[in-house]
Amino acid sequence: MSNIMIVIVAFIVGCGSVMDSFETYQPLIACSLIGLFGGHPVSGLLLGGELQMIALGWANVGAAMSPDAGLAGVASAIILLKSGGATSNVGTAIGLAIPLAVAGLFLTMLVRTVTVFIVHIQDHAAEEGKILPIEIWQFIGLSLQGLRVAIPAALLLALPTSVVQSGLNMMPKWLSDGMTLSGGMVVAVGYAMIMNMMSTNDVWPFFAIGFVIAALSKLTLIAIGTLGLAFTLIYLQLLNNGGGNGGSNGSSDSKSAGNSGTGDPLGDILDNY
Repeated sequence: MSNIMIVIVAFIVGCGSVMDSFETYQPLIACSLIGLFGGHPVSGLLLGGELQMIALGWANVGAAMSPDAGLAGVASAIILLKSGGATSNVGTAIGLAIPLAVAGLFLTMLVRTVTVFIVHIQDHAAEEGKILPIEIWQFIGLSLQGLRVAIPAALLLALPTSVVQSGLNMMPKWLSDGMTLSGGMVVAVGYAMIMNMMSTNDVWPFFAIGFVIAALSKLTLIAIGTLGLAFTLIYLQLLNNGGGNGGSNGSSDSKSAGNSGTGDPLGDILDNY
């Protein structure tokens, strides 16, 4: 029963990777669900969290497609379960997730090529004013995206656990340790890419404050996140008031000025949002 639920999760992850309505394709969600149904929720959550940090730096730019985060999360989570589900194997699973994500690009390009023909079929149906064929082919194309992840997941689940465990045990220690180390480095690189895209002169001080608080205190991630939210609200309040006395007129005038551009891209985005 657990294998069936894992395949269903994999199918939903594949569909979510193109729908963008629900973040089911994110490794944090995919690995956590697979770990839950596989009987190792803690290991699945740890794996998903670290893979999520890597996937933060992945994005499609024009015709250049990013690695398949959904397939990487599903496949590495299943491999982790097959290896026993111990938290000590999370590093090895992360190391395997990177080549799996790159390999998933082939399946992604294959399915997207097929869906081009589906779009032409829908265009022909639209010219004839037939709505039902358009809806049917829409679900067919979406199902192909789900099968793109569900079929590899089912194949991995079909492998005997002993085969996966013996394969991992055959890896020399220097290779497994290297994969664990490289997986941690890729996490840092993914986070650094996000920081590079979001960084402005106005938000760097907040990063420095957060780094000092995290390094010199024993606060939990929830506490640090709460502080970050408070700093964000303070930042927006100061931005809207324009450094004035906080009066209604000053707030209104500065807000209208902020909508026209304050020189702070992040502040303008948050203010408009």
